[in-house]
Amino acid sequence: MMQELTKKIQEWAVERNLHTADPNKQILKLGEEFGELCQGRAKGNPDQVKDSIGDMYVVLTILAMQLGTSVEHCASLAYDEIKDRKGKMVNGVFIKEDDLNV
Repeated sequence: MMQELTKKIQEWAVERNLHTADPNKQILKLGEEFGELCQGRAKGNPDQVKDSIGDMYVVLTILAMQLGTSVEHCASLAYDEIKDRKGKMVNGVFIKEDDLNV
């Protein structure tokens, strides 16, 4: 399902020539959407939180296209980095093992 949705987002971006636009503008858009996510969380608005997460996925998908990669590839790289990570929860935050020894 996600691959199909990502493909639709990519097609939408190509139809609007967003895939060749300035990635710096897309990064600013990501910051804007992140701000809306924070606002939604601070105000206890779950619909805004969900919308913002979705908007950020769209922005990241387009940004990846602009940079000649894919959001799936980037997520795969991130997962490969964390898949064997060990650590523990401290005050509700996961701290990786390497940072616990600092």
